[in-house]
This record gives sequence, structure tokens and C-alpha cells, in this order.
Amino acid sequence: MQAGPAVIARVIATVGGVGYCPVAPGTAGTLAALVFFWFVRPDLAFQAAALALVIAVGVPAAHYAERSFGTKDSSQIVIDEVAGYAISVLALPMTPGYLIAAFFLFRFFDIFKPPPARQMDKGLPGGLGIMADDLAAGIYTNVLLQLWRAVLR
Repeated sequence: MQAGPAVIARVIATVGGVGYCPVAPGTAGTLAALVFFWFVRPDLAFQAAALALVIAVGVPAAHYAERSFGTKDSSQIVIDEVAGYAISVLALPMTPGYLIAAFFLFRFFDIFKPPPARQMDKGLPGGLGIMADDLAAGIYTNVLLQLWRAVLR
């Protein structure tokens, strides 16, 4: 890989450098996603388009950044947290309560990786493996919050 594509992959995979946070870079990446949703408060169409874009760009960026860093699923790669958080809040009200609940639930599922998230992380290669477990954590979070929302109706 040439220097230019490696730099671009790192910028995307680290979400503009957020992944270089010296303490809890995954949490920092999730916090960056929360801040985005907090201020933008996108509608469902925008959420879906943004999620598709983050996944489409994030998988190859994570793949090439992983090679560039020389470490399997480097902690500096946080585009997966952004994608996972985006799924966590998909089709939910963009209220502080839901956004904050999604943050904590997503971090829980991302850290503990209940099945099949852990198997996805270990079993899939490169950028796909890096992204898949976070996407699963986002789905777990979204399902719980959708159930909570249904109970409150």
C-alpha cells in the first residue's frame, strides 16, 4: 500500500484522530458518534444513509489501517464504534435520554461481546471482522431500546 492510501485509511479508521486518544479510544470513538447525533439529530433517511456510508467506507479503511498499524484490530481503529453507535440509535427518537442510554448500552455490549459478536470478531478477516462485532453490539443495543420504547408507548 502506498503512503497516501495508508494515511487516508488511518484518518478514516481513527475518525480524524479520535482513535489516538491515550485512554479508552473505543469510548472516545463512541462519544464522537454521540456528539454527532446529539447536534445533528438526523431523520431516519439521513441515519440510514450515514450508516451505509460509514460501513461502506469503514470496512476497507479498517482493513488497510489494521495492516498499516501492524496490529490485529488496533485500539486506534474506532470507525467501528461509530458504525455500531449509529445502529444503536437507528430509528429511535434523537432525545438525550435515548442517545445517552444507547451510549452506555453500546459500550457494555461492545466490551463484553455476547455471542455471536465475539465469534464475528474472531472469525471474520480484516476490516469486516473489526466492524462486525460492533455492528452486532449496535443491534443488541437497538433491540433493547426499541423494546423499551414499545413498553413506554
